[in-house]
Amino acid sequence: MSETSTLHRILDYSARADPYPLYAELRKTPVALQEDGSYVISTYREITDILHNPHLSSDVRNLSRPTPAAERRDTPSFINIDPPEHDRLRRLAMRHFGPPCTPGLVTGMQPQLTEIVSSLIDDFANTQLVDIVDDFAYPFPVTVICHLLGVPRDDEPRFHQWVNAIIDSLDYDPKTDPPEKLNLGAQATDDLHQYLGGLLEPRHDRPGDDLLSRLANDDGPDGRMTDEEIISTANLLLIAGHETTVNLITNGMLTLLRHPHVLQRLRDEPDLIVRLVEELLRYEPPVHIVPWRAAYSDITIADTVIPKGSQIMLMLASGSRDPDRFDDPDRFDPDRQDNQHLGFGSGIHLCFGGPLARLETQIALSELVRRLDRPRLVTDPPPYRPSPVLRGPIHLHIEQS
Repeated sequence: MSETSTLHRILDYSARADPYPLYAELRKTPVALQEDGSYVISTYREITDILHNPHLSSDVRNLSRPTPAAERRDTPSFINIDPPEHDRLRRLAMRHFGPPCTPGLVTGMQPQLTEIVSSLIDDFANTQLVDIVDDFAYPFPVTVICHLLGVPRDDEPRFHQWVNAIIDSLDYDPKTDPPEKLNLGAQATDDLHQYLGGLLEPRHDRPGDDLLSRLANDDGPDGRMTDEEIISTANLLLIAGHETTVNLITNGMLTLLRHPHVLQRLRDEPDLIVRLVEELLRYEPPVHIVPWRAAYSDITIADTVIPKGSQIMLMLASGSRDPDRFDDPDRFDPDRQDNQHLGFGSGIHLCFGGPLARLETQIALSELVRRLDRPRLVTDPPPYRPSPVLRGPIHLHIEQS
């Protein structure tokens, strides 16, 4: 079986429930040339090496294939641009989102996060059948990110549709997918852009205490973001910061239900949650693939020369299950000591929302385990979202006594 056909099988929806045996096949060739001239990197050391390589470009404008719908504007979010522009925008965003400029922002949210989680569980605590996605994992982080940005709670259903269309277009393949898939994502991007612009405009004159207001009125050492840069940053937070946390919480609950001894242990040892979430980020991460990277110049990885201009796909979830890096990698082990996973990436694009996602997931899983009464999976495996990039169940139905 060739590496190309292995990749195609991974991207096919039939592999969504369990792509890990296919990742093992892919790792036999750490840097694999594909039929279209692109390269797939699937092993831990090689992924880490290239993520720290200054000749790797993250700028989607350098791609020869269609640009992701979420980035089809002149000002992509900083996750998809290169230094020095990336560094300036990331510093501006981080001034208002976490350490070192606002070190207490995330930890100070713990009481509010716990209150939101408790309220959501109250709504279904006495219900026999629960959908962890619709009833909990979606509304929790979306409520948090809307509060941070200053998005009215009543508007959440509007951008739920937009985000779904954008996520569905992430893995667009011009060879197999209808153009409508990309067009729907592009239209959703335009609608979301216009909506965020409408929220941003009045904040220049009447700033509040939300993130949009702080970005719009920041005169720090790096200057001020343009409105387009603010909108792109907000767009990134809404999509990446929310969608990944939904998957992380849902994957976490699914994993615990498949490992009842660990679930019971978490009930008995609440402090286990920190290590458990780190292992979850390795074992069932919310982001499996980084599909849009390019080589600025020739790059040598694992004795393979990747020519300048080549597109590169990074299989993060495969790297985090690499047996050359992790002992017994297919075992879920919250006691794992050496756990430098790729769940939040690595290098200059390490997920800047990681501290918030960690805390949200720690609180969410702790409270679910504490309060649900003998939860059981209704269907295993559950139905999955279409995307192989941001991988997680679209529904996770459980029964409780």
